[in-house]
Amino acid sequence: MRMRRKKNLDERLNNCREVMLYMQCQNEHANEPLSEEFFADSNKTFGNNNPLYLEIGCGKGGFAIEFARKNPNINLIAVEKTPNVLVTGMEEQMKLKLPNLKFCMGQAEYLCHLFHDSTIDRIFLNFSCPFPKNQYASHRLTHERFLEIYRRIMKPDAEIHQKTDNMHFFEFSLEKLSQNGFGLKNVSLDLHNSAFEGNIMTEYEKRFTELGQPIYRLEAFLR
Repeated sequence: MRMRRKKNLDERLNNCREVMLYMQCQNEHANEPLSEEFFADSNKTFGNNNPLYLEIGCGKGGFAIEFARKNPNINLIAVEKTPNVLVTGMEEQMKLKLPNLKFCMGQAEYLCHLFHDSTIDRIFLNFSCPFPKNQYASHRLTHERFLEIYRRIMKPDAEIHQKTDNMHFFEFSLEKLSQNGFGLKNVSLDLHNSAFEGNIMTEYEKRFTELGQPIYRLEAFLR
């Protein structure tokens, strides 16, 4: 079911410009030149040289805000394509004003319009849409077309950390990552009954865990 558009959404988004980055030229048919002004990195965006992490599909921003709060020496940019959802996290950040967190409304297909090559130290994929039908496999965020984008923007020693409740999507991710030059480590088929420490739960994760569903997790690195 489609989410009802939030009241005064455009005005609310505009009021959050202080914590929001702009992703340019999100149109595959456009030939607009890219402007250096809108590329992001730690020094330019946060005024320091701390590691820069990226969350793709941040939803309402619960994970991003908690991660930034607990890790003040790591910068995080949280990307979400749905403004109706993203505005919740941005409004919370406007209250908290965490110095190491920015949000961006944008699509993963255009991450190379926001980051230069070898910019990102870690990518989080938290409960991405699994697109269960085979004809939509190319929309999954661990499909090879996205992995090629991640490879470009990741530093050589960077990692991808993925969590999902969907077993078939997790199997798909393991296969695609292995086939496309990524190594795997710390693979868990039941995160909350494992020895992993320091997990930050997302909104979806809390819901699925309460239902007794296992959470699948992996870490991938460039070979």
